[in-house]
Amino acid sequence: MKFKSNKYSIDSTDYQVGQDNINKWGFDVHNTVFTVSVGLSILFIVTLLMLDPAVAKAGIDSIKGAVLSNFDFLFMWGANALLLFAVVIAFSPLGKIRLGGDNAKTDYSTMSWISMLFAAGMGIGLIFWGVAEPTAFFTNWYGTPLNVEAFTPEARELALGATAFHWGLHAWAIYGMTALCLAYFVYNKGLPLSMRSVFYPILGDRVWGITGDIIDIMTVLVTLFGLATSLGLGGTQAASGISHVFGVENSIYLQQSIIVLIMGLAILSVTRGMNGGVKLLSNLNMVIAFIFLGLIAALNFTTVLDSLATAVVGYVKNIIPLSQASGRDDTTWLHGWTVFYWAWWVAYAPFFGMFVARISKGRTIREFLVCVLVIPTVVTTLWMSVFGGVAIEQIIDKVGLLGAEQGISDVSLSLFYMLDAYPIGDILSVIAVVLIVVFFVTTLDSGSIVIDSMTAGGKLEVPMKQKIVWAVISGLIAMVMLWIGGTQSIQALQSITIIAALPFTIILLLGCVSLVKGLFTELDKPKATVK
Repeated sequence: MKFKSNKYSIDSTDYQVGQDNINKWGFDVHNTVFTVSVGLSILFIVTLLMLDPAVAKAGIDSIKGAVLSNFDFLFMWGANALLLFAVVIAFSPLGKIRLGGDNAKTDYSTMSWISMLFAAGMGIGLIFWGVAEPTAFFTNWYGTPLNVEAFTPEARELALGATAFHWGLHAWAIYGMTALCLAYFVYNKGLPLSMRSVFYPILGDRVWGITGDIIDIMTVLVTLFGLATSLGLGGTQAASGISHVFGVENSIYLQQSIIVLIMGLAILSVTRGMNGGVKLLSNLNMVIAFIFLGLIAALNFTTVLDSLATAVVGYVKNIIPLSQASGRDDTTWLHGWTVFYWAWWVAYAPFFGMFVARISKGRTIREFLVCVLVIPTVVTTLWMSVFGGVAIEQIIDKVGLLGAEQGISDVSLSLFYMLDAYPIGDILSVIAVVLIVVFFVTTLDSGSIVIDSMTAGGKLEVPMKQKIVWAVISGLIAMVMLWIGGTQSIQALQSITIIAALPFTIILLLGCVSLVKGLFTELDKPKATVK
């Protein structure tokens, strides 16, 4: 492979991709990263089985509370810094650099690429929180943004604006900068697709030793538990929807059956490869999602237009106050929502970043960052405005279950309560359940691909059975967590991802510094003046 600059490339080191791998029983895995990651995962499960779930959860929640309270400034300013990094790099001369070199070609169309990054990034979150979050902010379910008075026009504007803030530019800057760091060092420097590669300009050959192993193991565990948490939450929400629509008992067996279904579909998708699996499902999901969005918008056209305008105004007007880490009177809301979200996005950034890095070859850095920042922000703002705006309107007009209860009583059912207000509510609820399931299939599919690459020494092509193994492990962890402790164990896993996000925030900021060092080697040096 020919590089524009060999500095910080695979040619500047004696390391060879996959040199520390072991090949046995048809597997091709990094000896240390794979073994320790699997061992720690099993140790975690066994320990949780031995402890009382309530005691374990209380201890984990206590650590999470200390992290959120004492390091809120790090999460807040870290997110601000990553957004600033993204904007400056995109519109500087560095933005002209093409991932993979000047002559690199894209592997996927722009539409398929956007569909995949969107489905992997936040697709399921929009289904889960589209109604619940704006409604919570409007009704003071757990604090209000900037301490605005609940049930007022100002509360409606801030509810929609703050929701767009949480799912907008800051979130996608965290994701996008992680993906860009990985994609650049893989395609422009030939380094393995693993988090350790990002730090080669800073650490040198030490990244191939124990320091790099620790970075990759942390990345694997954060990704693995994040996937298991999402899978468990997806199972409970899908089960709630099925129970609500069809009157089936929402039991642990129904939740386990849904997880098995999602795991089976993900394995089928993995065996079909990137084009026949993730790409196909992501495109299908985007079609279903926009049909679903269009139906709700058509049924509430005037409300949707007003809500969209209100959300945009609320977002633009309050983005700076909402980005502040100090001098806030709404600390309960700040810690419970914004700091939690920033930590959550950081915890998911390695998973999203590695997957998007794999599908982004051939795009310029400017195209990459603008698309990753702007397009998902527009779509998420539109989605939250439609569903959140309609839900708030139902509360104001006292329509349906949301209106009768003046808010949300069960987060997992808030979407279905909103849909019940329509004559075709059952049909819309079935569409929602299908979206939830397919979004989780694409998440588990892409997640298993990412974990497999990390535990295979950064190799892009590995035996199929390894991807299946990680899909099964993720599903089994979710099933065990639900079986031993229900949603409390899933919440404990969420807390662990938040705790892990603290060091990862520092890692991502250092990664951006390392990225800039690498990018500067690509700039054409001025030619010497000839007399």
